[in-house]
Amino acid sequence: MKKALAISAALFLSIGAYAQIVNPVKWAYAAKKTGPTEVTVFLKATMDDGWHIYSQHVKDGGPIKTSFTFAKSKDYTPVGPTVEPKAVTHYDKNFKMEVGFFDREVIFQQKIKLKLAKVAAVTGTLEYMTCNDLKCRQPEDVNFSIPLGK
Repeated sequence: MKKALAISAALFLSIGAYAQIVNPVKWAYAAKKTGPTEVTVFLKATMDDGWHIYSQHVKDGGPIKTSFTFAKSKDYTPVGPTVEPKAVTHYDKNFKMEVGFFDREVIFQQKIKLKLAKVAAVTGTLEYMTCNDLKCRQPEDVNFSIPLGK
């Protein structure tokens, strides 16, 4: 009986540990040359069913908005703000306010001005928070490096 109880407890703990590792958002990156000295980088988030991330334009007092910080470089400069598609907006009773969010997938775009003819990659960090109907995960910082190719 004690052995069965120990096995049950170990199984329960391992399932609990597995549940803590849920990562419902996957990020992918790409770049497209749009001129002799200009590139547009694409930062794509794909969310598991039921999960969403927030717009860059959430008001203070709400969830953590998605944000992008591009590393300072002598090789390139971001041009203007990072662009996002129109977010779904609804009243969130947890935050007691209207919030904009994306579910399933979203592609953010950033124009980059190249200072050199050959730049290997655009680097930086993004921050986002993901929630479903039951819970929110801690905000997460993700480092990215987007190869520019030739």
